[in-house]
Amino acid sequence: MTSLDLALASPEELVAAARDGDVVLRDSGEGLDPLTTAVWLAGRTSGTKIGVSFEASSDAMREKTLDSLETLTGGRVVVDADPAAARALRRDGIDYDGVPVPALEPGDRSFRGRRSTYLRGGSPGLVLQPRTPSEVAAALEFARRHRHLPLGLRSGGHGISGRSTNDGGLVIDVSGMNTIEVLDPSARLVRVGPGATWKQVAVSLDKYDWALGSGDYGGVGVGGLATAGGIGLLSRAHGLTIDHLRAVELVLADGTPVRASATENPDLFWAMRGAGANFGVATAFEFEVDEVREVGWAKLVLVSADLEESLKQYGAVARNAPRDTTVFLVTGPPRQGQSVIQLYGMVDSDDPDVVISRLTPFASIGMLAQQQVVITRYADVMGEAADVGPEGQHGRGEPVARSAFVPVLTDAFARDAARLLRSGQVYYFQLRHMGGAITDVDPGEMAFSYRTPEMSVAAMGGDRQGLDSQFDRLAAHFDGLYLSFDTDLRPERVADAFPPPVLARLRSLKHRYDPTNLFRDNFNITPSTPFTPFATEENS
Repeated sequence: MTSLDLALASPEELVAAARDGDVVLRDSGEGLDPLTTAVWLAGRTSGTKIGVSFEASSDAMREKTLDSLETLTGGRVVVDADPAAARALRRDGIDYDGVPVPALEPGDRSFRGRRSTYLRGGSPGLVLQPRTPSEVAAALEFARRHRHLPLGLRSGGHGISGRSTNDGGLVIDVSGMNTIEVLDPSARLVRVGPGATWKQVAVSLDKYDWALGSGDYGGVGVGGLATAGGIGLLSRAHGLTIDHLRAVELVLADGTPVRASATENPDLFWAMRGAGANFGVATAFEFEVDEVREVGWAKLVLVSADLEESLKQYGAVARNAPRDTTVFLVTGPPRQGQSVIQLYGMVDSDDPDVVISRLTPFASIGMLAQQQVVITRYADVMGEAADVGPEGQHGRGEPVARSAFVPVLTDAFARDAARLLRSGQVYYFQLRHMGGAITDVDPGEMAFSYRTPEMSVAAMGGDRQGLDSQFDRLAAHFDGLYLSFDTDLRPERVADAFPPPVLARLRSLKHRYDPTNLFRDNFNITPSTPFTPFATEENS
């Protein structure tokens, strides 16, 4: 890396050096302004990393400057702040001198890549980055000493709910725990760290002709999805992600490392599959994966002058689709009387005739405007996700989203959903096709209990009150919700997410495993009295 003195170097020399490799701009107090020069130089070159040091006059000015540099240069300008200025960014109430594990604080160069999530802006006071279970235990001990602060748990930082960051609190970031290994090839048993992304998992499994259904986007981290559910493109063919979980290793709130499976701490294993964020920090997952070779992958764009009718038709087609077929629908508010409908789906078959026959009924719900249908690998589909890279996620503001399960996509639901989209309060509306293999699992086997809905619905808007007022009008069509797609913090949402007996059992287990409610910032399940088995004809 070339070091350049701005008091001596000419613009031509700066460009020539930057084109040869990364550079550091040194400010001696004379000559060109370092920040202005850095942005100019970024515009004259491509790919070069440009280092620069400066001392801002205020914390607010420094943050505004860094935001501007990030926007203008795509993260290529690296600012090495003055140490005194960096310390000034520390938040009150945090023992920065007693941090027991690797961590990032607001003045650190890499902090900006970890403070926000995919959709939510954040400004935590400290991001702890443990890489082993013992370091996770140390991070949790630090969190217990800071109970007055919010606590977020982060793997990939992609979650729509945004609960993995906060303002002024702590974040335990396990993204560094991202190993993937095959434990037993004959049983297709794999071990995955919570910090891996599903894109990485798919690539690792693909060489064996294996796959593990994992939502619809490869950039999502394993940790959050593998403890919540995993409604994805292979779900109707092979079940939810958590249906393949055979064991989970985690660290409890008191720092105790445990293993949960069908034979080890089975009650905790039950809770971790659907409500895991309330019970501990997962450090490894063991999955039994599926044999999946090539699949049919489709992206269809349709135009409809009658959104209500198209939703009805989609429901009818989806209801009768073979279980090897999963098709999601995305749309937004109609414009000039026309709705653009995007369908993206997967057929677990490498036979082109089968793939076309499965998809053709879906293509008839509107006027087909664009299509892309290919036979490909599941890993290639997950690979369409962009690599986040060291610059991390850069969400801003607060996401506004609602979620629900729809037992049956009725004509009345189609009518009310079309009205919702015409309200102006929703800019993104998604229906996830359920059924098939999802229904094969007994609802009582794990905390995720909603096995029979036809659809999962998610809606996003720009105004909390506006979206809630419109979405709540559809409540008669709903039974349950998927917390990972919801940002509504009203306590009713937790009650909606779990049937009453399930929530009662979860609260009892919370009392056993986290009695002080350390894990309270991700749709909190509050502790209650110890759980008593429900009465049945045999024991009543």
